[in-house]
Amino acid sequence: MISLPDSRTEPDGSAVIRVLSYNIRSLRDDRAALARVIRACAPDLVLIQEAPRFFRWRKAAERLARAAGLVYVTGGGTTAGPMILSTLRAHVERTEDILLPRTPGLHQRGFATAVVRIGGARLGVLSCHLSLADAERYGQAGLLLERLALMDVPYAVAGGDLNDRPDGRTFRRLAGALTDGWAAEPWGGEFTSTPHEPRQRIDAVFASEGVEVLGCGVPHGLPGVREADLRAASDHLPVLAALRVPPGTP
Repeated sequence: MISLPDSRTEPDGSAVIRVLSYNIRSLRDDRAALARVIRACAPDLVLIQEAPRFFRWRKAAERLARAAGLVYVTGGGTTAGPMILSTLRAHVERTEDILLPRTPGLHQRGFATAVVRIGGARLGVLSCHLSLADAERYGQAGLLLERLALMDVPYAVAGGDLNDRPDGRTFRRLAGALTDGWAAEPWGGEFTSTPHEPRQRIDAVFASEGVEVLGCGVPHGLPGVREADLRAASDHLPVLAALRVPPGTP
């Protein structure tokens, strides 16, 4: 397998970053295995879904961040699950937690968002977990695209559990406006659900125009990532992307 580029800052100020999207099932599985997987992926940004969101959820989020060698940025209980973690390499300009309109009888959904600077690059970041219901999910994809536009940043990355496959209309709506990392530069594995018998891709990392995808996929074979840990950490497999983000505006 071709190696995934490490994080670095280029001489022109552009940033090569690693972004990890991971549904962690509210930390109901092996937390030590989860932390080992995240550490081995060496991400600059982690887009979490199903973060702890009930009793003492902030402490649980902080413990996960510490165990993974990261810091808490935003989200969790305030977004009904999506959360963002980062390394200290990322300078956080601002954050906004958003609760989406909810269809009666369905789960509350939300977006965790932040604007960060890494090297000379400035970008918007969004973590999402879309609805199980087709109509609501499709509408949430439109709200995601609107939110990225409202962040008023030169570049953006969004990732999460879409609850939709690449041939579904929600997935296609996002891939029509953004670059689907796996489709652009496949690396590692494709399928994210389930860890014991992966057969579908319902988790993804997307990038806005101008962001170059250097590799994206499930980190099978990445040094330090053990298959036993991937199976034990959650009921989803993570998606790791390496991206080159050009220098942003001051």
